[in-house]
Amino acid sequence: MNLATLPKIDLHRHLEGSLRLQTLLQLAQKASITLPSPGSAASLSRLVQIQPDETLTFENFLAKFSTLRMFYRSPEVITRVTREAIQDAARDHIRYLELRFTPVALSRAEGFPMGDVIDWVCEAASASASEFGINVRLIASINRHEPIELAEQVVSLSLERLPQGIVGLDLAGNEAHFPGLSFADLFKDARQAGLSISIHAGEWGGPENIRAAIEKFHADRIGHGIRILEDPATLALARERQIPFEVCLTSNYHTGSVSDLAQHPALTMLAAGLNVTFNSDDPSISQITLTDEYRVALEILHLPPAILKERILAAARAAFLPPPEKQILLDTFTTALNAA
Repeated sequence: MNLATLPKIDLHRHLEGSLRLQTLLQLAQKASITLPSPGSAASLSRLVQIQPDETLTFENFLAKFSTLRMFYRSPEVITRVTREAIQDAARDHIRYLELRFTPVALSRAEGFPMGDVIDWVCEAASASASEFGINVRLIASINRHEPIELAEQVVSLSLERLPQGIVGLDLAGNEAHFPGLSFADLFKDARQAGLSISIHAGEWGGPENIRAAIEKFHADRIGHGIRILEDPATLALARERQIPFEVCLTSNYHTGSVSDLAQHPALTMLAAGLNVTFNSDDPSISQITLTDEYRVALEILHLPPAILKERILAAARAAFLPPPEKQILLDTFTTALNAA
């Protein structure tokens, strides 16, 4: 099985964590962005990508975004990085991508109206999907530490743009310090209005956050969720409902959530009957592709190739698509994976 050409699905990829280092370097020089250290490729890499000698903690991982948020200075930049993220996914033979982006973060550097920012991403994603032959949907992401009023704006603007490819709403950020329960009613209302829900939970915080995501937020999917094994009751709940888990192997290691890739709990989660999918999270920050993640699953975790194919089909079933479109996606991938 050729992993490089294997058709893939990525349900959990952040636009802001998918920016090319060379593009950032060009933008820094062109826009005269003052960086905390000199603007060479090596020094910029240390600011925005995980390095082999770094201490692996979620605080260090999140710090990379502080530098990245300095670059969103124009509509052209936001359009460019969206296009490049989708092009990179297509080059990795990702055929269906749900790309999540944070309107507040993209708007903040220059004070752009969030509605404009969302439009720029939607337009660039639509054009790039056609250009590179990849099926793309968008998820609007909200950070747990942001005021609820900003979240309300994101939800309202996203609902207005359902026809432009926004299919979901995500709650992300530092779950260890911001449980995010104040957003629960807003997310429930958004779900009823037509947005599917993904909640980052159970990576940096405990399994109680996963239970809250299921019971309070009515989450359709769980981002990461690797600490669910600590609570048998929550595990049983997730297994009964077959809630998809968006597992990101290397990212979990880089955030310090898993101390050793070989000990990643993904196989234990699968053995427990949980609905696991494999995704990339922030490919530029972790310097990976989804092919790399599949390789980790096969070569380090020793996942059987047949199970990897099953998990790709599980991702198709978990896609935030209407039932007819989801069935087409599933049929297409079933045929392609049978031939792989």
